[in-house]
Amino acid sequence: MTAFAWLNCPDPKLAEALTYLAQQPGKQLRSQLTVTCAELVAGEPVAAATSVGEAIELLHTYSLVHDDLPAMDDDDLRRGQPTLHCAFDEATAILAGDGLQAAAFQRLAEIDSLTADQRLELVRLVSIAVGFNGMVGGQALDLAAEQQRVSVEALRDIHRLKTGALIAAAAEAGAICADASREQRAALATFARSIGLAFQVTDDVLDVTGDSSSLGKTAGKDEQAQKSTYVSTLGLEGARAEADTLLNDALTALSMFGERAEPLRQLANAMVHRNT
Repeated sequence: MTAFAWLNCPDPKLAEALTYLAQQPGKQLRSQLTVTCAELVAGEPVAAATSVGEAIELLHTYSLVHDDLPAMDDDDLRRGQPTLHCAFDEATAILAGDGLQAAAFQRLAEIDSLTADQRLELVRLVSIAVGFNGMVGGQALDLAAEQQRVSVEALRDIHRLKTGALIAAAAEAGAICADASREQRAALATFARSIGLAFQVTDDVLDVTGDSSSLGKTAGKDEQAQKSTYVSTLGLEGARAEADTLLNDALTALSMFGERAEPLRQLANAMVHRNT
């Protein structure tokens, strides 16, 4: 995983843990969003977007490492391999996650091809997406909703933060890299908010319909933990319909870009209509 290539850790055990994570790259959909959105705006590849996407993947990996911990979702399988705290130990997993979060912001700060204003705006955008008003806050709400039924509106609020915030930031970050206009950036942010929720709905569906070997994580874990999900709230068919509605909302937001947005439309469809 190229996002890890520049990391350097003096502790052998922690360095080994980073190597272990790098060998499980995942889908890297967030970095693909950043690169694709930047190219859509610029009309050509934007080198800085690749580096920004790498930073976002470091943050995503950190979030998975910490979410899997016993105090959180307590999972023992991720990306088809034992979770980091199972393969090593809990302290190593906590430290690896902490270091990945810090490294992501270092990566953003050191992209010389971007202006200081662009880097500052990226740091502001991404820090909100992973903080109390983003991923962390969403995870707290998700934990609080265990063993109880919540409304679909409350469920949307949880996952707009827990899952959707970083996905939305990934798309908007691409717009920043390409020096997008205010209107272009707003359209991509609207697109990404809908696709982020649609992605989570599909996750909930796959947790019920998939198996651990194909998903690379423990299937049925949400039901075992008595989590409120789109499937438990809307039913399986209702959840699938919700995903399609959100996908359509996302694609509608791209109308201002015309045919140039076709690669992004294809990525959006792949994010929602997936089997893993």
